[in-house]
Parts: sequence; C-alpha cells; structure tokens
Amino acid sequence: MTDQKAKILIIEDSKFLYTIYSEKFAASGYDVVSAVDGEEGVQKAKVEKPSLIILDGVLPKKSGLEVLEEIKKDPDTNSIPVVVLSNLDTETEKWMQLGAVAYLVKADLSIDEITDQIKKYLP
Repeated sequence: MTDQKAKILIIEDSKFLYTIYSEKFAASGYDVVSAVDGEEGVQKAKVEKPSLIILDGVLPKKSGLEVLEEIKKDPDTNSIPVVVLSNLDTETEKWMQLGAVAYLVKADLSIDEITDQIKKYLP
C-alpha cells in the first residue's frame, strides 16, 4: 500500500468556492490543486494527473463542456473521473454523455453534501 494521497483538481473560477472545497478535501487528507479557468484546467489535468477532477460548468476562456470534451478525448486524461458542479440544472444528460461520472447542482446541496457525494469517486 502506498502513502501517496489522492489528488483532486478543482477547476473553479470562484475563489470563495475553491477555498471552501479545498479546505474540506485537504482536511480529509487529499492533495488539492486548482485552476481558475478552462484553459488552465485542461493543462493542469495533463500535468498533475489527478485522481479526480471537480469541474465548474461555467468557466472563463473555455466552457466546462469544452474542458470535459478535451479531457475525455486525451488518452492521458480520459480515465480521470470528472464530477461536474454547476448552478444550472439543465443539460445534465449532455454532461453525462460526454463522460462525467456525476452532475451536482450547487444550489441544491450543502457544502458537506457536495463533498460527501464527491468522495464516492475518490480512491
């Protein structure tokens, strides 16, 4: 068994939300890295090789859908589970068809509920 912590990449343009999620996961023993826009998110997914990606649906520079498509098309990143967090409850099916393992609506869940749901997809 290895002592290496699972790494989570949070692609979120809200510093407030990133900080909350980051603190929750770090307190649970995970390494957390961040990206504040879609372009940075795709690059960090390739470089960091996280165990899981938390993807905001609406991002600057590249939309969440574009980020998900790029990650899932790249053989180096396509096996990384992606949980989408959005304030929009539309097009859930489209996200799932593109390869997301879950689609969570931020407004419907507390921070604790969101982190509990996401932990289901972590090693």
